[in-house]
Amino acid sequence: MNIVVTGGAGFIGSNFVYYELAQHPEDKIICYDALTYAGNLETLEAAMQSPKFRFVKGDITDEAAVERLFIEEKPDIIVNFAAESHVDRSIETPGLFLHTNVIGVQILMDACRKHGVRRFHQVSTDEVYGDLPLDRPNLFFTETTPLHTSSPYSASKASADLLVQAYHRTYGLPVSISRCSNNYGPYHFPEKLIPLMILNALSDKPLPVYGAGENVRDWLYVEDHCAAIDLILRKGKDGSLYNVGGHNEKRNLDVVKIILRALGKPESLIRHVEDRKGHDLRYAIDPTKLKTELGWEPKTKFEDGIRRTIDWYLANRAWWEHVTSGEYAEYYEKHYGAAVK
Repeated sequence: MNIVVTGGAGFIGSNFVYYELAQHPEDKIICYDALTYAGNLETLEAAMQSPKFRFVKGDITDEAAVERLFIEEKPDIIVNFAAESHVDRSIETPGLFLHTNVIGVQILMDACRKHGVRRFHQVSTDEVYGDLPLDRPNLFFTETTPLHTSSPYSASKASADLLVQAYHRTYGLPVSISRCSNNYGPYHFPEKLIPLMILNALSDKPLPVYGAGENVRDWLYVEDHCAAIDLILRKGKDGSLYNVGGHNEKRNLDVVKIILRALGKPESLIRHVEDRKGHDLRYAIDPTKLKTELGWEPKTKFEDGIRRTIDWYLANRAWWEHVTSGEYAEYYEKHYGAAVK
């Protein structure tokens, strides 16, 4: 098959590219990415060596460029990772998130309809469900949990999910949607919690933690997520929605302390900063449907995955030094600079 991976130069998308090349060498993988601040061609250097891989620079909101891509590559499957995804940035520039995350999805699906693709898969997030209370550990998000968004980012992703479902019902477009919990692993852009804390700790810089750090997230190792998406593409029911969770709930503060201990750094580096606006309290996914229908379960315990992640950053200093320069450095200074000095 010809599989187009939009946003394939980003964190989860690039890991999915490598997973597909390793697991399905008979398929051709085409990465379509606009190379915004979070997309990095260095991430795909190894993939570039494969004759079964091609990179195409382009934006999913560029209708003409998307049309050229479909004409040239004749894709069988589209896997859409392309999205603006950082909650803090969505609070500052909500319009950008709506344009990319909603209009971009519409443009991709119109091309899918026109060219008769076998499946359009939308990679979504558990953030569309809102949050859960900290004092009810028995509550989990299921596929039937009502949407209840908290940020412009999550609202844009929920809007896209609804649009995908509408295209399936109205036009009969073959689709699937996956909603995942927080991913971590190699190539994670350093504005997100885990890589930010690893890199700041390595440099003996303050580690900014929102509020008291009591917010809870369910952590999913990125390779486990890639395996789930691959399974959904090949065996999932047309029109289905699947939750993908890691069964690894941790308080943000505990995650930070685990990283400090692993690196032999003192907890005195932690700096509690003003809490994020509308900060969700707890995310927790119930992936029972995915296990029951397709036999998927997460393989990686957090204690193992975080060690592998830290080791990857230790071994790939050149990669993260490049991506933390320029625009990202300016963003970090604006967002955290005064709070952590």
